[in-house]
Amino acid sequence: MATLDAAVVELPGVGKALADKLASLGVERIADLVLHLPLRYEDRSRLQRVVMLRHNATAQLALRVLDADTRPGPRRQLRVQCEDAEGQALLLRFFHFRNTQTSGFRPGAGVRVFGTARATPAGWEMVHPEYRLFPALDAVRAEGVLAPVYPLTAGITQARIRTLVDKALSCAASDPRWAESPSALAAPSTLEALQCLHQPRNADEAAAMEAGQHPAQRRLAKEELLAHQLSLRMVKQRARQYRAPAIEGVRQARLVLAERLGFALTGAQERVIDEIGKDLASAQPMVRLVQGDVGSGKTVVAAAAMLAAARAGWQSAMMAPTELLAEQHARTLADWLAPLGVNVVLLTGRQSKAERSDSQSRLAGGQVQVAVGTHALFQSDTAFHALGLVVVDEQHRFGVRQRLALRDKAAPDCRPHQLVMTATPIPRTLAQTAYADLDLSVIDELPPGRTPVVTAAVSNTRREAVVERLREALAHGRQAYWVCTLIEDSEQLAAQAAEEAAELLQASLPAVRIGLAHGRMKANEKQAVMRAFKAGELQVLVATTVIEVGVDVPNASIMVIENAERLGLSQLHQLRGRVGRGHTESQCLLMYQPPLGEATRERLDVMRRTHSGFDIAEKDLALRGPGELLGRRQTGVVGLKVADPVRDADLLPEMITLAEALLANDAEQAMIHRLVARWVGDVQRYGQV
Repeated sequence: MATLDAAVVELPGVGKALADKLASLGVERIADLVLHLPLRYEDRSRLQRVVMLRHNATAQLALRVLDADTRPGPRRQLRVQCEDAEGQALLLRFFHFRNTQTSGFRPGAGVRVFGTARATPAGWEMVHPEYRLFPALDAVRAEGVLAPVYPLTAGITQARIRTLVDKALSCAASDPRWAESPSALAAPSTLEALQCLHQPRNADEAAAMEAGQHPAQRRLAKEELLAHQLSLRMVKQRARQYRAPAIEGVRQARLVLAERLGFALTGAQERVIDEIGKDLASAQPMVRLVQGDVGSGKTVVAAAAMLAAARAGWQSAMMAPTELLAEQHARTLADWLAPLGVNVVLLTGRQSKAERSDSQSRLAGGQVQVAVGTHALFQSDTAFHALGLVVVDEQHRFGVRQRLALRDKAAPDCRPHQLVMTATPIPRTLAQTAYADLDLSVIDELPPGRTPVVTAAVSNTRREAVVERLREALAHGRQAYWVCTLIEDSEQLAAQAAEEAAELLQASLPAVRIGLAHGRMKANEKQAVMRAFKAGELQVLVATTVIEVGVDVPNASIMVIENAERLGLSQLHQLRGRVGRGHTESQCLLMYQPPLGEATRERLDVMRRTHSGFDIAEKDLALRGPGELLGRRQTGVVGLKVADPVRDADLLPEMITLAEALLANDAEQAMIHRLVARWVGDVQRYGQV
């Protein structure tokens, strides 16, 4: 029998074509089938009558075949007329069938069917139900099980995936390694718990599992959280085996920078800079995540670290997700650092070849201490003279390999320090689950002078009132954003929506200078519009969500977001953070398309009541789950199969303590590696940052 570590193609009945389809579900090893868990369960333990059917609901019935025939036409079909024991009729229809199937449906035969019932003007019918034939109606028996319903992909049926999972469970039963787990996790065993999830014994068990409260599920959630904690701590330990440049003088750099800026840093900024300073002074590579709300001053923190690196003879690279944000960072850092003797260059893919070549030459020659850019920073033709610090802004927008490519620009025998930043506050539970391989710093204080943003939800039926409010603010010299969103993930459609909105606004406000920015514009055109808006030459900027990051206009005091119900809390908060940067009271108007569902109404109400990014992140996590908050890591969103960071938050402290104890015990190392391989797979591929 094949081992669980074997490729799924080694399982009987799995050829290359099926293996390719399974790979799209993340199933590559036989073990992955064991961990491919049901979404829900279908009750097939009893038989229903036709009179009990509900439209578009699934049901299992015992029927007698009355007649079967094929109908020609554009969609050739097999039609089987049936009735139950009470004489109530139901039609079975098949559009994909073999001729031999027709002969199986002989009059008088019994048939057990399971499928979705549909009420039509001609009566009840099922299209392509699962079925099994019996000699007669009184011989039909219920399937007698709670059938698991698995995630599928094109070309794989529920019946096929159930068969494959059963075979994989048989492999697991003969593999003693699946009986091995830390004694602290107690009963049931891993395999017993998995068998319970795949094959619940009754409806009560299935309901508990769907609610995430079954003991077997909690047992597996513990093990999975433990495996992830172990894997990320192993990555952290491995990183500490490398040498990094020892960079002293971060506190002195902070004082010099603050004097240059002409304003005092917040206590939170000073605390985080000091935390970074301790890391940089070490000969081990720093890997630190700095999270802070919109406008909390993360760039100043990074600038202090880069100034210290430059004074110690090392270069820094700052990677931003968009050219607009990279340009803003380059301008800001040049304003701050150039007077202190630090040269800053910008590297983006849309620069002219001559301009980029000149910057790359100065960077490789050591004449430049700070490079700011997008993906161009880690391209093969970009080299550093002495890279000592890597700063990644909005880290969740980059894949692991991109960050590693930039890290590998350092000398072969030296790892640069890494500082990754996000303006999307991550709830503590989620940070402990997904970023246990990073040290965490939090800027939990806003600089003085930031005015609170008054937020209101407004139906788009009141568009004229919104435009009138805009007119009044513009008459007092303020500026405004008007953001357009669409459900479809299409930059072309979003651009069309923005263009239409700009035309309508211009018609309503003919004397107002309105600019337009969206992702389908040429980079230089878009940047010119942004610069004009920042300089006050434009009064209103109509844009898609490209302005979520990268624009800092203190005079902008109104943000209008169309179809706000289509965005998540974190993205709404990011957009709202574009206003309230000056000393004038600012407003954010969330225009929505009525009617609103309960969840959407709650989301908009959270925005109206809450201004803390950390509180909003907690609510967003509860409403949308971890994937939307974190973005994708190299092997998927967080990578959890059973555990849920919100539901299972109470389990995490115990698993963190257990992970630390196991890693300290040399006798447990073999079991640790098997546990990590079971749940995570390739630790290096998953966890490196």
